[in-house]
Amino acid sequence: MNSDFKGRHFRGEVILLALRWYCRYGISYRDLETMLGERGVAVDHSTIYRWVRRYAPEMEKRLRWYWKRPS
Repeated sequence: MNSDFKGRHFRGEVILLALRWYCRYGISYRDLETMLGERGVAVDHSTIYRWVRRYAPEMEKRLRWYWKRPS
């Protein structure tokens, strides 16, 4: 999936981390901005919003098989 982030200002790992926190824990964009800032990543909440709008549907599609696997 990192190739999907080619040409982006931020590394794919940062984008995936923000997406994971947002989707898993329902953290607000502003709280994510603060949390990433505490880890040395200066990113605006509106950028995180755009990441979620752009990448979350694709992440869900790719992970759907994993979520529905029998335990």
